[in-house]
Amino acid sequence: MKKYLFITLITITVFATMTSSCSDDFVDRPVEYSIDSENYFNSKSDYENAVIAAYDLLQSTFINVLMGEIASDNTFAGGNSPTDVIGYQQIDQMIHSPVNENLKQLWDWMFAGVQRANYILEFKDKTDFEGKNKIIAEARFLRAYYQFELVKWFGGIPMKGDARFSPGDETSIPRSSVVEVYASIQNDLIYAAENLPSIPAQKGRATSGAALALLGKAYLYDKKYDLAADTFGKLIGTNSYHLIQTTDLTPQQISAGLTPFGSIFEEAGENGAESVFEIQYTDVEGASYGQLQYSEGNVAVGFAGPFGYVGPVYADGNNFNLPTPKIVNAFEAGDSRKAVTILDMVAWIAQNPGTSYTKQNQDTGYFNRKYIPRKRRPEAAGDVKLTSPNNYRAIRYADVLLMAAEAYNKSTTANDVLARKYLNEVRARAFGDNDHNITASGAALADFIQAERRVELAGEGIRFFDLVRTGKAAQEIPGFTAGKNELFPIPIEEIQFANGNWDQNPNYN
Repeated sequence: MKKYLFITLITITVFATMTSSCSDDFVDRPVEYSIDSENYFNSKSDYENAVIAAYDLLQSTFINVLMGEIASDNTFAGGNSPTDVIGYQQIDQMIHSPVNENLKQLWDWMFAGVQRANYILEFKDKTDFEGKNKIIAEARFLRAYYQFELVKWFGGIPMKGDARFSPGDETSIPRSSVVEVYASIQNDLIYAAENLPSIPAQKGRATSGAALALLGKAYLYDKKYDLAADTFGKLIGTNSYHLIQTTDLTPQQISAGLTPFGSIFEEAGENGAESVFEIQYTDVEGASYGQLQYSEGNVAVGFAGPFGYVGPVYADGNNFNLPTPKIVNAFEAGDSRKAVTILDMVAWIAQNPGTSYTKQNQDTGYFNRKYIPRKRRPEAAGDVKLTSPNNYRAIRYADVLLMAAEAYNKSTTANDVLARKYLNEVRARAFGDNDHNITASGAALADFIQAERRVELAGEGIRFFDLVRTGKAAQEIPGFTAGKNELFPIPIEEIQFANGNWDQNPNYN
């Protein structure tokens, strides 16, 4: 976080320029006409620009997805060698420490998002205009999103209310408790749900549905199951979303071999009826390996591709995030999600003579088909491995249904009828029939729900946190140490900057 304590939001710090006048008034204009962070927010457009800057950090959450999947039992780190991006390799083996460049990146980038949202909220009362509640709601949604990522990874974090962090705060503001962080997240999302529109003015903007979905998820992680069930029930009851079925596909998509699941991961299905909140990416602006947070493309996609790939449909990648045999074998016979989730390279090469790739570290012959680089248009900017245009579906309706099933199953007065209903909606799409419906109740039903979450959401960076919050990480993840690896360590730089004000997470000293 220290990195951002000294950086004003350059992206929205603007200096006035005059281009057409040679009058004395122009010559004599005082320096006060420059606009900096303290005298900004004088118009609706200033607030709009600031909220766009707060959205911008969502693109850096590619690292959350990539490392979240590697931390689980779904994938190996991979890479070109056992030391390629050593931070990922350490997380894969559960030997990470407070000295980890990639965990530091995640901390920095998520706190930058909080800082940008707090910038707006610090000046929320400065200028009035029509529609300001919506902008404030977006800022609070985004702050909640970034804080939710931070509390998932690191536990309690420092918070400063509706104000930016300043130099010296790290030695005086304590880490808030997990309970306090979740309370802040939930309050922000309640406000956002009440003040955001149900239909976004632009693709990628937060909606009331997205706020309800994230609120329900925050309640679920906070083990407030009754509130989670009520929130998901309210969202489902809006009928604003539905699972994509074969009937939703065009004849062209069907002839191209797309499934209902495939369509929501292809560009043709982006921002569709199943997408509750989606992070937008584009290939029009490049990046470098030393400045990944500046990429407008989905870096995780390029990282997950087969190295040295030559052949149809897909493109060359960096060989990270390789599906394990364990996840490949987790799919039941007849589950159509397997072919969409897992690219079996041996079978693919057999179907497409002349196709090849170069096997690298931890090669399993499998790749993450949901988020794998596709052939690119010639005008794509920069390194094509860093600018994939594939959006990330941060919250899908299938996830909402499975979270609702879990919440109803674990409520004070369990409603397993509803839990089974939502679980079986997801399964019916996967198998194309109702013959695979689950009829269990209680703890057995809870296990079925988690098993379903694993195969439905494989490759999406969620599995590790599901295992942690259900207490099953130690038995499923090789090398996982109970009482330690539920959280990741606060980066050593932050502990040093805090000068004794912040304790390290347990067993990382």
